Amino acid sequence: MHHTPEPDATPDPALPADPAVRLAAVLGALTPWPEDGDRADGPVAVDATDRLLLDEAAPLLAAAGPDDVVVVGDRFGALTLGALTLGPATVRASTDAVTAEAALQHHRGEPLMDAVRGDRPEVDVTSFDHLEARLFEGARLVLMQLPSSLAELTEIAEAIARVAAPDVTVLAGGRVKHMTRSMNEVLGASFTDVRASLARQKSRVLVASGVRPEARDAAPAFPARAVLRDAELLTAGTPAGGSTPSGVTVVAHGGTFAGPALDLGTRFLLTTAGKWPAADRVHDALDLGSGTGLLATVLALRYPDARVVGTDRSAAAVASTRATAEANGVGDRVVVLRGDAGEDLEPASVDLILLNPPFHDRSAVRTDAAHRMFRAAGRALRQGGELWCVFNTALHYRQALTRSVGPTVHIEQNPKFTVTRSRRR
Repeated sequence: MHHTPEPDATPDPALPADPAVRLAAVLGALTPWPEDGDRADGPVAVDATDRLLLDEAAPLLAAAGPDDVVVVGDRFGALTLGALTLGPATVRASTDAVTAEAALQHHRGEPLMDAVRGDRPEVDVTSFDHLEARLFEGARLVLMQLPSSLAELTEIAEAIARVAAPDVTVLAGGRVKHMTRSMNEVLGASFTDVRASLARQKSRVLVASGVRPEARDAAPAFPARAVLRDAELLTAGTPAGGSTPSGVTVVAHGGTFAGPALDLGTRFLLTTAGKWPAADRVHDALDLGSGTGLLATVLALRYPDARVVGTDRSAAAVASTRATAEANGVGDRVVVLRGDAGEDLEPASVDLILLNPPFHDRSAVRTDAAHRMFRAAGRALRQGGELWCVFNTALHYRQALTRSVGPTVHIEQNPKFTVTRSRRR
């Protein structure tokens, strides 16, 4: 948790007093940082859901007091800065992606903060990088972009219901095409009243209120745990000359891909473990985009003398990776970092990287993150180090891997997945 207060400032008498006018100026100035918004197929800083959420929340924000308002899942700062503009001068915010956290921090240093501040001497955001109790304690209004998974929505709803004010109102917005009846049911498990707003510009807001008394004391569903005994996982986690583990425990927070299970891409990558470098060649290994930490744990089990790093941009994934490593007795040898696509990794510091890159942003195929991860792998590998990557066969990443890392060969392929090995030049 950290505070990011605005420095003392003298109110500009030329600024309009009307918060709605100032809000329009704030939203109009936002960019999808670090991009400038000019890319035709790139992200947008403020979407229709952000605008609808702020319109629905406006009367509640105007009546809110200090520490009443929490924002979850903001992407580039529209909801957090919008809530500050329309409501109290203090807001709590949580963003799972480190990129979203950085975007909000960037915009808080922009001149647009004059419009956010209005006639107040300062405004204050208290940022949290995970769903701890202090984020929601006593909250009376929560604004959030609906997450893509029901598991993540469940974890958030339960966390709110446990410690928020009994009269809390939750406004959860999303694109209509991504919303399902199951989202209403998830919210309904923690709140007595769940309704949907009218749709506007293909967006809609779910409004939840009335904390269920039983939700206050219910055991949290997340993080979820499971003991996996898949043959591919156990074989890959067996060190040379050592014994095969009886099972591998996975711990998953709601926002992690695949949850407490072994996804098909990772399973296919694990089938190639017999061809990975020998133990005497691996002193430092990396699980790039670690998710629940299964690959980081496998690396620590298979290479007991190696230092292992797991890195992910998601706070939920970082917490899951750390918990999975600890559950399997290798927590002391797995260093877990939160960073964007491995960009903060030390150059030429790793002998072996395993990578199952993301390729979806909700229903749309996006390969930007994968290409940034390839470049990061190329920087992080030592001379002769190897990147083992699994990806959907249809994505044809071999040329991109060769450019970013070095000579790349197909190791295994089936109609759905391909595993490649790239050696650092």
